[in-house]
Amino acid sequence: MSTKVYDAIVLGGGPGGYVAAIRLGQLKQKTLVIEKDTMGGVCLNWGCIPSKALIAAANLVEKVKHADVMGITVTGVAVDSKKLQGWKNGIVKKLTGGVNTLCKANGAEVLMGEARFVSSDTLEVTTPEGKVLVQATKGIIVATGSRPVAIPGFEYDGKSIITAKEGVSLDPLPKRLTIIGGGIIGMELGGVYSKLGVEVTIVEFMPSVLATMDADLVVPVVKAMTKSGVKFITGTKAKSAVKQADGSLLVTLETPEGEQKVAADVCLVAVGMKPNSDAISIEKSGVILDKRGHLVIDEECRTNVKKVYAIGDVAGAPYLAHKASKEGEIAAEVIAGHKSARDWRAMPAATFTHPEIANVGLSEREAREKGLDIVVGKFPFAASGRAMAVSETDGFVKVIAERVGKDKKDHKIIGVHIVGPEASDLISEAALALEMDAYVEDMALTVHPHPTLSETMMEAAKHAIGEAVHIMNR
Repeated sequence: MSTKVYDAIVLGGGPGGYVAAIRLGQLKQKTLVIEKDTMGGVCLNWGCIPSKALIAAANLVEKVKHADVMGITVTGVAVDSKKLQGWKNGIVKKLTGGVNTLCKANGAEVLMGEARFVSSDTLEVTTPEGKVLVQATKGIIVATGSRPVAIPGFEYDGKSIITAKEGVSLDPLPKRLTIIGGGIIGMELGGVYSKLGVEVTIVEFMPSVLATMDADLVVPVVKAMTKSGVKFITGTKAKSAVKQADGSLLVTLETPEGEQKVAADVCLVAVGMKPNSDAISIEKSGVILDKRGHLVIDEECRTNVKKVYAIGDVAGAPYLAHKASKEGEIAAEVIAGHKSARDWRAMPAATFTHPEIANVGLSEREAREKGLDIVVGKFPFAASGRAMAVSETDGFVKVIAERVGKDKKDHKIIGVHIVGPEASDLISEAALALEMDAYVEDMALTVHPHPTLSETMMEAAKHAIGEAVHIMNR
């Protein structure tokens, strides 16, 4: 079997892998990207993009149903799940096709197949046409992503017991949906299907949903989802889901009060993701893994093996598409001989519940646990004219700053947390502020256009130093 040689090989065509391949092509490296399923990975095919399309549709349904508060009466609202899925799939097809085009246009070759390491610089790829060997002279980037975690008692069948992969493609809509896991995926999809008319129950092992976030950020989301009909069962272990004679499921739960049974038509398990490092014969490369199966990397995304790099979920938390993309650029630039590193000051994140949650930097809880001398500014969307005008007044912006300098009169921004309308877009201003070592005074002095949601950033910054205009200062 002959071996085809490249400068660089990217293993995985998700948001980390395809970005790495494009960047390598831009840097004039002879590049091959290998993907076993569909280009775009989890993000484009059944994660970020399709779920956000469904979220947008569900939010529109909710807004139309309550448009009477604006004097607009709408009757006969109905959801055609088949047409909804067709619209969503059209978006996915357009984006995945675009990824293929971009890779090829930038000089990166795309190979569909399953790859396994033969050595630290060589892969064996099983394609529909047979097996081929490919070798990288400068580096291999592992970008194989992650997959849903399975739990005992809930064996996936892709129809009644499902993962998020099937969870974005429900047609027809079930009458009753039980979601195991109150993390980001569970909360996002739970919100979607509740608004589309499904009876949703979310079961969470921890005392609260979205347990890693500050409680005050979660309260408005839980309140809104409860209002839309979602039932929450927290502090509870999911034991099993058993199919009944009529095709429905009986989900058994272990609650603090004792055993409880919940009837469901579909059970979505969303308890986390695990790295895809166990099906590529990674041991033959000599790369070191951590206890959870992530490839251990340095600031250049390089593993302990000189020619092997790793990016995205398979290289460790946080599991974020934009983090994978950034690491893809870094690894590509290092392979091409450029200076590049994972030197960001903070990584923003967004949760597309309704209202949305977004954050960057330290939370208030983390800052206090570190013993930092902080000030906190908070501005509610209920006091925003723009938020009122679009009927989206739930939530707030919170700015956290550390007192610095000899006299402690300066306030360096160390974290911003938002729960409310368009939080996922608003957080970028905060990410830039942290990246530039900005102070609260910088954000407060920056003129924001009126009337906009972004003014809440300025007002929260002013509130931190006692200068807020549209709410009372403490």
